[in-house]
Amino acid sequence: MNFRKNMSDEVEVNLTPLIDVVFLLLIFFMVTTTFDKDAKININLPTTTNAVPSPKKQPMEVIIDGNGKFFVDGREVLNNKPETLFRAMTQALNERGEQTPPLVISADASTNYQAVVTAMDIAGRLGMTNFSMATSKSTRKK
Repeated sequence: MNFRKNMSDEVEVNLTPLIDVVFLLLIFFMVTTTFDKDAKININLPTTTNAVPSPKKQPMEVIIDGNGKFFVDGREVLNNKPETLFRAMTQALNERGEQTPPLVISADASTNYQAVVTAMDIAGRLGMTNFSMATSKSTRKK
């Protein structure tokens, strides 16, 4: 018979992985926190009574109809090739005298998606990064 006392091992809790997880959570929340944008320097700007508002740039409009035909500022482009659209947009930019006016792309709902992407690609090649897509409000109820 063995009358020795059973020596049980002491239970240890390793805190290192827990500290690692808490540290990573702290870093995650610090990185994803939005900082207060009101922390700018407050200044009082001078006033004037003879201020002339700066003229707004008229946007260049590229219209794509249901058949995929392009219109630049109301004038029809000869064909649907990207090179032709590039030349038409370049000519419209030269006539305006502006380097990069805002661009509005208006496409018919049944237009091929590739035609819209082509217009956006050519606008990017011309350095026109400020463009928007014209839409109309839906009459469907949710």
